[in-house]
This record gives sequence, structure tokens and C-alpha cells, in this order.
Amino acid sequence: MEFLTSILSLIFGILIGGGLGFYFTRKTFLKQLKDNPPINEKMIRAMYMQMGRKPSEAQIKQIMKSMNQYQ
Repeated sequence: MEFLTSILSLIFGILIGGGLGFYFTRKTFLKQLKDNPPINEKMIRAMYMQMGRKPSEAQIKQIMKSMNQYQ
């Protein structure tokens, strides 16, 4: 009976730990993405300038819209 109780408590602990770990990891990851987006308008302007082009605001908005579409 002790063996069965220990196995059940182990499984229960693993499930609780996995659930809490998933929740806090996801929360931290989403906060990092919100605080530090993968690419922003300033980075797009810099890439265009490195290619020797002056981007229009419409081009920048179009690129941002296409990138946000996949999030």
C-alpha cells in the first residue's frame, strides 16, 4: 500500500510541477516578446538604409503588417 501511495504522489507531483513550469515559462516568454519584439520599424529602416534605399512609410507599414500577420 505504501508503494502505491508513493507512486501516486510521484505522478501527482510531476503533473503539478509540469503544469506550473509550463504556465510560468509561457508567461515569461510572452512578456519577453512583448518587451523585446523580434523586429520593429526602426530595424526595418536600418536594413533599408544599409541597402542604400530610403524606405517610405508605406513600405515600412506593409512589412510590419506582414510580420504581425504570422504572430
